[in-house]
Amino acid sequence: MWSGPRNISTTIMRAFENRPDCAVIDEPLYAHYLHTTGDPHPMQSEILAALPRNWREAVRGLTEATPASIFFQKHMCHHLTADVDRTWFKKLSHFFLIREPARMVASYADRMEKVTPEVLGLALEAELFDHVHDLTGAVPAVVDAADMLADPRGMLTKLCDQLEIPFLEEMLSWPQGPRASDGVWAPHWYKSVESSSGFRPQDERTIAVSQSLRGIVAACQPHYDHLYAHRLTAD
Repeated sequence: MWSGPRNISTTIMRAFENRPDCAVIDEPLYAHYLHTTGDPHPMQSEILAALPRNWREAVRGLTEATPASIFFQKHMCHHLTADVDRTWFKKLSHFFLIREPARMVASYADRMEKVTPEVLGLALEAELFDHVHDLTGAVPAVVDAADMLADPRGMLTKLCDQLEIPFLEEMLSWPQGPRASDGVWAPHWYKSVESSSGFRPQDERTIAVSQSLRGIVAACQPHYDHLYAHRLTAD
C-alpha cells in the first residue's frame, strides 16, 4: 500500500493485520528517508535505530522472505527517495490510498510545523501509480479514504477482489491498543488508531485550511484528481 501521511493508512494496516493469514510491516523505508534527507521528525533517533538506513537492506526484507501467506507493507510515498531503485516493484502487488488534499493538509499541519507538497507525497503517488500501470499493464487499485470510511465492508471486499485475495470478516474490527508491529513512532502518531476497534465514520465538518496552506492544497489537487479518476467503488 502506497499512501501519504494522515490518510487512515494505519487503520487499513490494522484491518489487514487482523487477518489470520497476514503479517504486516510499518513504513520500512522511514529510517532510509530520514538518513538520506536529514528531514527532522519526531522520535528521529528512535526511528534511525529501529530500521535499516540503507534502502537495499530494507528492500531485501520486503522481497526475499514471506512471513505469512499475505505480507502487507505500509509505505509512505515520500519515503521512496530518488536514489531507490524500483525494480523490486515487480515482486509485489500494489494499491494506492488517497485522501482529499485539504483534509491531509489540515491533519498533517496539526502535528508537524513544516508542511510541503513533497511530504504529502501526492505527486509521487501519482507517478508511482503510472509506473505500476506501465510495469504490469493493468490499472492498480486506488482507494479513497472517504469511500473506505463510508462503506468499509464494500470497499474492503472490492479491494480484496482486485488483489485476488479473499475478503475476511476479521478485517472489519480488531482489539483496541498498540501492536508489536507498530513503528516506534506510534506514541507520536497513533493515539487515535490505538483507541479504535474498527473503521470510524469520517468527520463531515467543513475543513478550514489557513491562507498560508491553500497553495499546498492547490499543488496537490491535480495529482489527487488523477488518482481519484481511477478509484474503486463498492457498487
